[in-house]
Amino acid sequence: MLTLTNLSLQRGGQWLLANASATIQPGQRVGIVGANGAGKSSLFSLILGRLAPEAGGIDLPGGTRLAHMAQEVDATDRSARDFVLDGDVELRRLERELAEAEQRGDDTAQARIHGELDLHEAWSASRRAEALLRGLGFVDADADKPVASFSGGWRIRLNLAQALMRPSDLLLLDEPTNHLDLDACLWLENWLRRYPGTLLFISHDRDFMDRVATHIMHFDQQTLVMYTGNFSAFESQRAERLAQQQAGYERQQARIAEIEQFITRFKAKATKARQAQSRIKALERMERIAPAHVDSPFKFRFPEPEKFSSPLLSIRNGSAGHGNKVILQNINLTLLPGTRVGLLGPNGAGKSTLINALLGGNSLLTGERTTGEHLAVGYFAQHQLESLDLDASPFLHLQREAPKASEQSIRNFLGGFDFHGDDALESIRNFSGGEKARVALALIAWARPNLLLLDEPTNHLDLEMRQALTIALQEFEGAVVVVSHDRHLLRNTVDEFLMVNEGQVRTYDGDLEDYERWLADRRTDEAKAPRREAEETKAKAVDTENADDRKARKRAEAEIRQKMSPYRKRQQSIEKRMGELQAQLKQLEETLGDAGLYEAARKDELKRALGEQAQARSELDEIEIEWLEISEALEEMESALS
Repeated sequence: MLTLTNLSLQRGGQWLLANASATIQPGQRVGIVGANGAGKSSLFSLILGRLAPEAGGIDLPGGTRLAHMAQEVDATDRSARDFVLDGDVELRRLERELAEAEQRGDDTAQARIHGELDLHEAWSASRRAEALLRGLGFVDADADKPVASFSGGWRIRLNLAQALMRPSDLLLLDEPTNHLDLDACLWLENWLRRYPGTLLFISHDRDFMDRVATHIMHFDQQTLVMYTGNFSAFESQRAERLAQQQAGYERQQARIAEIEQFITRFKAKATKARQAQSRIKALERMERIAPAHVDSPFKFRFPEPEKFSSPLLSIRNGSAGHGNKVILQNINLTLLPGTRVGLLGPNGAGKSTLINALLGGNSLLTGERTTGEHLAVGYFAQHQLESLDLDASPFLHLQREAPKASEQSIRNFLGGFDFHGDDALESIRNFSGGEKARVALALIAWARPNLLLLDEPTNHLDLEMRQALTIALQEFEGAVVVVSHDRHLLRNTVDEFLMVNEGQVRTYDGDLEDYERWLADRRTDEAKAPRREAEETKAKAVDTENADDRKARKRAEAEIRQKMSPYRKRQQSIEKRMGELQAQLKQLEETLGDAGLYEAARKDELKRALGEQAQARSELDEIEIEWLEISEALEEMESALS
């Protein structure tokens, strides 16, 4: 599918790849990992033809359909549905050609394009686009909203939906889980596992890679190393490889020391000079093994809070929402030192609303919020990055918080967040999202909080920084409340889960695997749930109703069944006619597929066939609408019976 041969690439005077080669087979799902700045996104730019390598080449089979996820989207008045449909460029091309043919009155072209649209399954395109939007967390009403009305994070989701909408043989996704919540991550995992093409994706979410990847491509010292299996398999294989490399390095260093000692002792002696020169040449020819390096550049901890209160924070009989809209009710929550809570719940259920209420924001509408005397809150959310001073350096951000702190103590602290030397003194204006997130986390840790409220803290963070954050949270002595789609962080930092759903905040007794199953059941049973509730209500009512009530109920049910009879007969009649029309259309398509029909002598025959096709399609459209209306009416009557 994709062959990279002796690739060499440099950016900004720094070599990212040097004679790197790799082969990716059709159907593989390849997770791409490596340090920040190693060249992962640049590789995508090479594949897309936006960059040219200094040497080497990239080979793709001719006719390969390629789709990729854009990182930015301009504000536009196009609806979310239309924006996603734009991803199917072939569909849009056919639609434009059809409109032009209709304007010209070109019946032949119209017939051909209609056939191509049928092959492209254009009739289901809108439904497929809406399914992608729902899967990524949009509600049905969002489909008609303009793209400009969505925030930056939701526009990234639209970019992802547009990439998934495009039919492709090779799909490139750069950090697809950024800005997704846990529900959307789980949906995307399932979608990608069913994707029939070849997938290359960059991710810093180890659970996501474990669930999706069949192979891992590692950027390692300007080369590309392929590993079979998911991320956990990669970690195991790489650890073994590094251990072997380190052992080889140590053996080689011992051999080098022996040779150098021999040279030093005997190169001045005439009898041994020849042997000494031979060993000097052997040293020059020796391919040096590099020492194995596995140390992370990130190592920080949350300093011990100065004081604690117990409890730190509590909300009693609270309700939370926005304006006059109540989202959560009956909130009763107490946070003690050492409390470690992860918030679960569907998109839009109110997790961020609860975090804001705990913070003391205006989302707490009613109830009593009580804070401990020594409460010190550290709060992280994506919009916190927007509040950073773009013209200030990481050093200046911390110095403003503690003017009396020594320069060396601030530099030492920032070193744990990989801001060393001049990097600590640079303006953050041109920092990446990950670098800004590290500044925000450094500010939180510097303030020595005893309660951490974290809303998706791992967005933009790479694997090494996520691991450092996980370890720092494990060692943190205060309380933690976290919302995150990073399951590795949740498993390793929280002791209990709260479910935020249907306006309530309740203790959740299961684990993340149970939650995933609950989400899957919720998706498949969403349409059935109201009926189950109605059946339970009906069963309770039957137990308590008297004889007269039962007679009245049965009479009403008999009337409904009698009313349904003509609807069912009409539905059967329509279904029969639909079958006839579909058979007629199939026959007409075969007729119109005859090249001889388009000869001048058969012009009238062609016109008649096109007319019959148009008439059949028109009738089919009309009776399909009637069939839907009858089906909805029958469903309502069936609901009344149940």
